[in-house]
Amino acid sequence: MKKGFLSRLSDITKIGSRASFSDVEQKITKYEYGSDAFMQILANRYSCHSFTNYPVSDSKLKMILEAGRLAPSARNLQPTRIWVVRSEDALARLRTVHPCYGAPVVLIVGCRNEEAWVRESDGINAAKTDAAIVLTHLMLTATDAGLANMWIWDFDPRKIREVLPETREHGVYGLLAIGYPSDGEGQPTELHSVRKSLEDMVIEL
Repeated sequence: MKKGFLSRLSDITKIGSRASFSDVEQKITKYEYGSDAFMQILANRYSCHSFTNYPVSDSKLKMILEAGRLAPSARNLQPTRIWVVRSEDALARLRTVHPCYGAPVVLIVGCRNEEAWVRESDGINAAKTDAAIVLTHLMLTATDAGLANMWIWDFDPRKIREVLPETREHGVYGLLAIGYPSDGEGQPTELHSVRKSLEDMVIEL
């Protein structure tokens, strides 16, 4: 009996139960199409809870920001903005409202609803979706550049705008802490490898 689509897909996409920058490369399965390297980026990325103070180079940061610039948006209206927080003063102000896990660089992603496309059928504004796509581009490109990162969601946007008034004209959607992981808490946790199966996630119609 032939295997169903999801079973066959699951066979070629299984990844080892424990993931880190050092061991995922050895465990990842070869794929028939596309780039194995890209799939390794997706598997290698994890939420880093502790960073060293080692600086991020200008060249790496420029590449990450360029990836954010290339992110698609609804109707290509590009309502998203990125603020780079890496000066001692700006980091000190930001850390009064969120520690950002000690990262030497934090990218703040914001958006303006009035600049985004609105779906006519139900009035849903695309600004937050556009911002999420930008953050995803930034996150995966940082991983590709050999940098650990953390998508930060547990913050008060009002406090961010208070300490960094440059962001006041936009809704602050998310923060991305990037840098080099510290030993211990900076490494992947067991939770990183916990994923639903394709059968549980995908519904074939």
